[in-house]
Amino acid sequence: MHSIIESLKGTLVVSCQAYPGEPLRHPETMAQMALAAERGGASAIRCQGLADISAIKGQVEVPVIGLWKEGHDGVYITPTLRHARACIMAGSDIVTIDATSRPRPDGLTFAETVAALKDDGALVMADCGSFADAQQAADAGCDILSTTLSGYTGERPKTDGPDFELLAEMIAAFPGFPVICEGRIHTPEHVRQVMDAGAWAAVVGTAITHPTTITTWFRDALEG
Repeated sequence: MHSIIESLKGTLVVSCQAYPGEPLRHPETMAQMALAAERGGASAIRCQGLADISAIKGQVEVPVIGLWKEGHDGVYITPTLRHARACIMAGSDIVTIDATSRPRPDGLTFAETVAALKDDGALVMADCGSFADAQQAADAGCDILSTTLSGYTGERPKTDGPDFELLAEMIAAFPGFPVICEGRIHTPEHVRQVMDAGAWAAVVGTAITHPTTITTWFRDALEG
């Protein structure tokens, strides 16, 4: 196992992402957010977009998990081999790709994409939406499996918190394999629960790095 992946075991990964039109949408801002997360104990930073990847790589010492979102429907998380290679060139230590079996814009299959990246020597994280995705990713030779897309592909219901059921299925089916829990981890208690369930690491984004959403949680509590 690669030393970078070993270093993530039992740790917190922080996702620093802002979307078009949001107040924090700027590479320098995301880099500052990433540095703050690193100082708080993040073992790695997950981030989106070439400019953000490059800016964050220049600020932090921990590994950078990069992706490139393009579009809103179907496969939009690092949708093509070209996107993945660009993320690596921008500074990603690990590149994240959509691990579903949905058609990819460049016509390559998921397995073909992973094979090309592995030939390049890349570390690949598979964002899965179902157990079938996880099986496909493991068979293709991905280095990390993640629950990121659970609840967003139509194959599983969107849970209020982490998808503990999918996480348990993946851990049981792939013993010793790096299975990361990502998606709707909103509290420190959630982090403890997913780690106690056997997750290799936990990725937290919104609850740490998206103040607009966090503010709505408090506002809704007042209004409720």
